[in-house]
Amino acid sequence: MPKAKIPFGPTYDEMLNPSHQDKAVRKAAEKALKENELDPINLFNITWKNSKDGTVNKIVLPKALTGVDANIVVLLGKYFPSGSHKVGPAYATLMEGCVDGEIIPGKHTILGPSTGNFGIGVSYITNLMKYDAIVIMPDNMSKERYERIQKYGAKLDLTPGSESDVILTLERTYELKKDPKNATLAQFELLPNYRFHRHVTGNSCIEAVKGIGNGRVACFCSAPGSAGTLAAGDQIKKKFPECKIAALEPHECSTLTNGGLGQHRIEGIGDKMITLIHNALTTDFIVQLIDEDCVRGLEVIHEGTDVLVKHGVKRAEAKKMVDLFGVSGICNILGAIKMAKYLKLGPQDNVVTIATDSFDRYPSVIEDLYNRELEITDHVLDRWFNDVFMGADTKYILDTRGPKAKQALFEQKERDWLKFGYSKEYLDSMKKQSFWDKEYAKIKEYDAKIKKMRGKTIKYE
Repeated sequence: MPKAKIPFGPTYDEMLNPSHQDKAVRKAAEKALKENELDPINLFNITWKNSKDGTVNKIVLPKALTGVDANIVVLLGKYFPSGSHKVGPAYATLMEGCVDGEIIPGKHTILGPSTGNFGIGVSYITNLMKYDAIVIMPDNMSKERYERIQKYGAKLDLTPGSESDVILTLERTYELKKDPKNATLAQFELLPNYRFHRHVTGNSCIEAVKGIGNGRVACFCSAPGSAGTLAAGDQIKKKFPECKIAALEPHECSTLTNGGLGQHRIEGIGDKMITLIHNALTTDFIVQLIDEDCVRGLEVIHEGTDVLVKHGVKRAEAKKMVDLFGVSGICNILGAIKMAKYLKLGPQDNVVTIATDSFDRYPSVIEDLYNRELEITDHVLDRWFNDVFMGADTKYILDTRGPKAKQALFEQKERDWLKFGYSKEYLDSMKKQSFWDKEYAKIKEYDAKIKKMRGKTIKYE
């Protein structure tokens, strides 16, 4: 009978609070972060905190860039191992399956359905935890995503990019899942994704605003792909009940707003469904963003330092931002600006959002922008600065706090998930906050399991 050693890694508490990790492990993890990206000890670097002073990796955007009085605080995903916070839910989903005995190293191949960064996270985590992996994703993502996934050792299984590309990806995943040797890290439907973001991201957002403005979160914005990051809003609302949660989506793919299923250029979001783990109860607003604004805004920040300085941004601040964001990060920033205007927030108010990744996986997207625009000068960047950042308005904002809007989201979730075998009774249970709170409470149980299973060897047939 074969044996396999259970991979080790951090608990949810240790991802939120790296200072709670064993001191020798913490020291080794900090060293590996600088010297060896593929050392398994890097699992203990899955956190929003930096190793220098334990504070949250973030930036408070210059108001000369945002044009609003409110403080816009952006948590920075680029400092996670693999360069994106998506590595967190990938790890949490794999580790929960491992300690539950459902995913076994040496026995199972891991399936990772994704439209981008989650696939990179799956490839990275399975490399460190010694699993084979297949990432299933549409064939219309950036080449940098594919290269990073293959660099970390996973195989790619590409589905046709189309108006139903995510549905095709899920259908392909379910087909591969029929093989008992395959186990799925199903980010769109498994609750470890929700647990990671509610606990680790949500509490990190709360910490991030300490000492800024009134120290509270007036609004949290995030563009859902899997909608895992939106779970941070559940935890923020527990601390600050007045906080408004805004789900952002491409205007070209207005699925949450009105069922639209168009193609768009903001990779990793707007995945043409309301995911199973999206808690619609806490989504107060849905905001649409123009995809080209997000791409142009990225180029303004990446190449337009002189333009930003001309408009009042300090040169040091402009240079600091050059590589911090990707396209979805700009989408989140623009959504935060729109909500600050919509809610009429003042200088003591804080809007918090997330930069999932950074510029390193978007050069081909910018190359495509240049192919469309032919010539991009400082004059063009100046115009884009005014159109994209200063011109962010309160159009395309839908208030979803009323029962009619909630019912529309519930019905859409039923249409999307009954076809994948979930019962109406289970979907109905998600209409109560007690469902989500009960799922969140399982963190203590899983933290105990993880500690108990560290270093153990299991037998399997």
